[in-house]
Amino acid sequence: MDLKSEIRNPKSEIFYTSSPEETIELGRKIGEGLKTGDVFALVGELGAGKTLFTQGLVRGLGVKGYVKSPSFTIVNKYEGSLPVYHLDLYRLGDVSEIYELGIEEYLYGDGVCIIEWAEKAYSLLPEKYILIKFFYTGEKTRKIEIRRVDEHGSKRPMP
Repeated sequence: MDLKSEIRNPKSEIFYTSSPEETIELGRKIGEGLKTGDVFALVGELGAGKTLFTQGLVRGLGVKGYVKSPSFTIVNKYEGSLPVYHLDLYRLGDVSEIYELGIEEYLYGDGVCIIEWAEKAYSLLPEKYILIKFFYTGEKTRKIEIRRVDEHGSKRPMP
């Protein structure tokens, strides 16, 4: 697979995938290098590739089996080389609901935290995390922007 990418700045990189399999593969390659405490904030429209990318991330950590979006359960935990906490905030209304969920346990836990619909919880995210934005560029093609965020406050990224 030959994923096209372009670097916009030292903290940001853009990838283009042309199939669901390429989106999963991009996630897998990134997942192979993850460490305890890594937090991924995924944002993008419904069906833009967040769950496919997450499937790849957890495969990169050696998780076996099917990974699905935890839309109804809110949190799924997977065991691989590190524990993986996969949160889907789509059905939650506001920050207070997310806080009551006990999100700190996952953000500052003993594994990797992946949050779909993370724009609902920006104020709760740790100081350092990886923001991944998904954009439609065609029926099966996606633009995926990956950016390291290492500060809070007025410079907080917004989708």
